Amino acid sequence: MFTFINCGSGMKVLIIEDEVLAASRLSKMLGEINSQIEITDVIDSIGSALKWFKKNKEPDLLFLDIQLSDGLSFKIYEQHKFECPVIFTTAFDEYAIKAFEMNSIDYLLKPIHKNKLQSALNKFFNLQDRYGKDELNLKLEELIKKYKPEQSSYKSRFLVNKGNTLVPVGLGEIAYFFTNEGFVSIKTKEDKNFLVNHSMDELEHLLDPQKFFRVNRQFLISTDCISKIHPYFNYKLKLELFPANEKELIIPKQKVSDFKSWLNS
Repeated sequence: MFTFINCGSGMKVLIIEDEVLAASRLSKMLGEINSQIEITDVIDSIGSALKWFKKNKEPDLLFLDIQLSDGLSFKIYEQHKFECPVIFTTAFDEYAIKAFEMNSIDYLLKPIHKNKLQSALNKFFNLQDRYGKDELNLKLEELIKKYKPEQSSYKSRFLVNKGNTLVPVGLGEIAYFFTNEGFVSIKTKEDKNFLVNHSMDELEHLLDPQKFFRVNRQFLISTDCISKIHPYFNYKLKLELFPANEKELIIPKQKVSDFKSWLNS
């Protein structure tokens, strides 16, 4: 049983969610929990969210789906550092550490249950009631530092299918990740391929950026797999990989500087 704190004259809530039914269900539950909650808008993409924040005052609370149609919603924060508290919603739990590095009140797994939603709102109001709106973000930062695990939040291995069995593949065994016909695969240093159940955008956040670099839309590589680097027209670079891949790997001009910095780090 939860004791819900009344939000007084009203609270403005923004929902960023690309699933229409999920957004509608969340809006309905929020209204049922407290009629003073006002849904200011429902946004379905990173691009739309960035435009919204440029034109509108930040809400009192943001519900943010992690996986949107145009990428991981963490990119919104990277391009526009909003300060409003966030409750993340997602179907996966591997983003929990990344979520709490932002102004996260809670992390709700889909399908969201009403009691979990009410608990998250109680947590928000308890913090707000205790510290006030002006001090809430500062207190959240303190909580993040206190409870954030000291160990690395990056993945160290992947569980993949090998015939009828599951086997772990450690990062030290991986040369690079690549896409082929819409599927993402691991290429090991022993020239073996394994499908992996993650998109390239997800892998960018799951892997240590010191060890892996997203050179273009199709390849995410380790330093160990680079065989040769060739200058290419229009200030691009062409890479030869080991083990080799049948796809030509071209680093676009806008990524060349970051790529060189990565190699020199």
